[in-house]
Amino acid sequence: MAAALQVLRHLARAPLSPLLWGGPLARLASSMALAEQARQLFESTVGAVLPGPMLQRALSLDPDSGQLKVRDRSFQLQQNLYLVGFGKAVLGMATAAEELLGQHLVQGVISVPKGIRAAMESAGKQEMLLKPHSRVQVFEGAENNLPDRDALRAALAIRQLAEGLTADDLLLVLISGGGSALLPAPIPPVTLEEKQTLTKLLAARGATIQELNTIRKALSQLKGGGLAQAAYPAQVVSLILSDVVGDPVEVIASGPTVASIHSVQDCLHILNRYGLRAALPRSVKTVLARADSDPHGPHTCGHVLNVIIGSNALALAEAQKQAEALGYRAVVLSTAIQGDVKSVAQFYALLARVAGARLTMPGAGASVEEDEQLYELAAELQLPDLQLKEALEAVVGTRGPVCLLAGGEPTVQLQGSGKGGRNQELALRVGAELGRWPWGPIDVLFLSGGTDGQDGPTEAAGAWVRPELISQAAAQGLDVAAFLAHNDSHTFFCRFQGGAHLLHTGLTGTNVMDAHLLFLQPR
Repeated sequence: MAAALQVLRHLARAPLSPLLWGGPLARLASSMALAEQARQLFESTVGAVLPGPMLQRALSLDPDSGQLKVRDRSFQLQQNLYLVGFGKAVLGMATAAEELLGQHLVQGVISVPKGIRAAMESAGKQEMLLKPHSRVQVFEGAENNLPDRDALRAALAIRQLAEGLTADDLLLVLISGGGSALLPAPIPPVTLEEKQTLTKLLAARGATIQELNTIRKALSQLKGGGLAQAAYPAQVVSLILSDVVGDPVEVIASGPTVASIHSVQDCLHILNRYGLRAALPRSVKTVLARADSDPHGPHTCGHVLNVIIGSNALALAEAQKQAEALGYRAVVLSTAIQGDVKSVAQFYALLARVAGARLTMPGAGASVEEDEQLYELAAELQLPDLQLKEALEAVVGTRGPVCLLAGGEPTVQLQGSGKGGRNQELALRVGAELGRWPWGPIDVLFLSGGTDGQDGPTEAAGAWVRPELISQAAAQGLDVAAFLAHNDSHTFFCRFQGGAHLLHTGLTGTNVMDAHLLFLQPR
């Protein structure tokens, strides 16, 4: 078995000749090789946005003059550089920054996920670890991506450092996905627990990341431009690894270096939408009322340079390149997938149906009804950059395998108390949808994974599925519908075929939302 697996892995990494499709070797290798290729392409997606290389591309330092160049701006370094950071990729970013900036760095404070240093050391990722005598102080917190007391201590240490800066200083701010949970500093009298409870209630009712961040900013000392204000009059350079659809700097990590454009009325509108305004604690009402009557008006951040150094689009572009090297016709559909996970799953399954028909029967396509339904679903999801027509046209002239790539962050409305994450739930729902149709002479595989390596409160990054999932699960006595009803996708995948369909990467040290890969392969 081990020898056979090595052969299949070799096939997965080899260019795919059209002459093999339909042959006995391709049929034998199809299932395992396709899964191996899916994992390989997901890893290339993550590899494109690792923190060290991205930061080195963003910064350049002239050792003779001490000039630090960031894009088209230059800053003079004279033992006046300070660093703060927060997010899942910030440990590696800080390591790369300290190596580049050397003795110019006076002091730093970063807030990173609990256990990430041990995880990186265990995985042998020394490039992600600070040196023993680093000038950067590390706080670990926000276990399971939830703000906690450890993250609060980190946030207060970051605020203290920022408030001590002068007009001669430069503050380098490193921000990545997960940064919001790692920078909790609620405005008194709001407590961390009250803010956390409110955020959980909003998330459970399907609030978008943008809505969650609007509320967080209104109740935070550091978000919504608060960190930039604390650092004034120092110059601030913020290097941002985006984990938000469309890369809006005011939303990523709740915009600590971007002046908030939202008002108290925006917050109340969100709270009303999800039926939570009446249940607000007195402390939250006090802070919102105080902000509404602030005589100073909105803050400005003219002393700040915000730069996006990595994104979902960059990651998918690399995956597309790698897929093409493996012989696939690869198309990026969208980097802005969002909306309810049920609708997103229906869209992907129907896309596979329509694209698969074009691939196996050029000129025929799926039924007119299925085509219309696909475009209706796409319209409902309101994806601003969707290349659906282009992707379907590309499939028609293809004789070999196809890989459709997308990224983003769907939302899950919790109905049960099971264990899962949005990637595993999306994969399971797509698998259930794919099982509705006969597929004929075509192999289909869908993979969804979080680029941070952690899907919800689980150790998996995501999962992959095929149309046979429903029948194979039933043979094991597993009721897919029952697991979905309880939002218990992780438990399902742990039991299904011994967990073989789970995607395990470990913490990657980066985060640019999720990657969705849809493979269509003629037999």
